[in-house]
Amino acid sequence: MEKKQLLFLHGYLSSGEAFAAQTRFFSRYFECFAPDMPAFGKNTEMPYPYALDDYVHWLKDYMKKNGVVRPHVIAHSFGARVAVKAAAEDGTLFSSLVLTGAAGLKPKRTLKYRVNKIRFRLLKKFKSKDKLEKYYSSDYRALSAPMRESFIKIVNEHLEESAKKVKNPVLLVYGENDRETPLYMAKRYKKLIRGSRLVVLENAGHFAFAERVAAFNYPVREFLLT
Repeated sequence: MEKKQLLFLHGYLSSGEAFAAQTRFFSRYFECFAPDMPAFGKNTEMPYPYALDDYVHWLKDYMKKNGVVRPHVIAHSFGARVAVKAAAEDGTLFSSLVLTGAAGLKPKRTLKYRVNKIRFRLLKKFKSKDKLEKYYSSDYRALSAPMRESFIKIVNEHLEESAKKVKNPVLLVYGENDRETPLYMAKRYKKLIRGSRLVVLENAGHFAFAERVAAFNYPVREFLLT
């Protein structure tokens, strides 16, 4: 009997290798694919600063070239952005989605954030671009100019409307201590995606699938095989 296919989509500044524990575990049930998306891992090709739509286009092209048809998907963080956007555009593209630490929803803005934003706007008027570098996050400072442009395009696209259009079965898996994509985002995704289910893993953060491998794998296996 031919195995169903399982496609892994990694997070930002990561690679398919991030899912090594999952590909080992799930390969007994599925034919697994864990590609490096453009500009990440061993896939250094990004001919111009990609927006989310470009990653969706790349994904569809990758699936076509590799014979990946209606796979189940496990997607983390940025990878979940790509999966949600793609599933919203074409409900027949995937069989089901497991979204872990899924990004893509407009974040809550704390008072500290608002104060810092006003401060940064004032600084921009009086400081040179080079001197402003220290006010950016370390992750952002580490990016090349094309990657920065791509990053800005991606994080400024919010997926509330796309999430409402997802018709596939969806399992959301979040770490209770996730600071990058906090639990309020998980609960919002659950409301936006009709019929979706949420599993919260204790003592886990943004990389719940790597921090608590068995606790992640078993409920995901149950979801994918039933």
